[in-house]
Amino acid sequence: MRVDILTLFPGMFRGPFEHSIIKRARDNGHVKLRIWDIRHFTFDRHRVVDDVPYGGGPGMVMKPEPVFAAVEAITKGATSRPRMLLMCPQGQPFSQALAKELAEEEWLLFLCGHYEGIDERVCIGLPFERISIGDYVLTGGELPAMVIVDAVARLIPGVLGEPRAAAQDSFADGLLEYPQYTRPQEFRGMEVPEVLLSGHHEKIRRWRRWQSLLRTREHRPDLLSQIQLTREDEELLAKVVEDEEWG
Repeated sequence: MRVDILTLFPGMFRGPFEHSIIKRARDNGHVKLRIWDIRHFTFDRHRVVDDVPYGGGPGMVMKPEPVFAAVEAITKGATSRPRMLLMCPQGQPFSQALAKELAEEEWLLFLCGHYEGIDERVCIGLPFERISIGDYVLTGGELPAMVIVDAVARLIPGVLGEPRAAAQDSFADGLLEYPQYTRPQEFRGMEVPEVLLSGHHEKIRRWRRWQSLLRTREHRPDLLSQIQLTREDEELLAKVVEDEEWG
């Protein structure tokens, strides 16, 4: 996948994108990432990228000319067009389902807003989709872009070392993930659940599903109404599970 990011602060991406999964994805060629400084597409010697808003009001607004120039330069001569995403609190809420959809694209182009926003003519004249990572306001679109790139990249085939890892994450099937344990078996009086030591794969599967259902009901009950529960799911939720079932 090709990923281009337009920003006024390219230095913000150096740390997050030079470690862990994103770094491996770049090193292995699964993600071709390039960060563009919008100031390089200005037309004046002072590289002005913002101005006061028409109609008055506080703050500054990002100018349209550099954004148009940047998009046109990046896409010039390309045989395909990128899917263009504007990080914006007014946008469509980002979700795991949208991450899966974006992971199927060949080319993504992100625009990170800043200050009081971006001149509306950018969205009128260019096919940007507005996307929000939550109902709160951040200083700019850089952090949301990092979040979305990370969420999307891990879904690209070959990026994760274990192909099944992404399928077991929280939200992958609409539920929160079950609890995980590793060695030692006992730590400060806390034991690993006996079922996980049993080697009984079916019991382990049922226990993990039960835990996912319980965690979701406790922490995110809204998610349960959005998925189709199986008969087994309903039985697990309704049942007072006794310890010996998992022994």
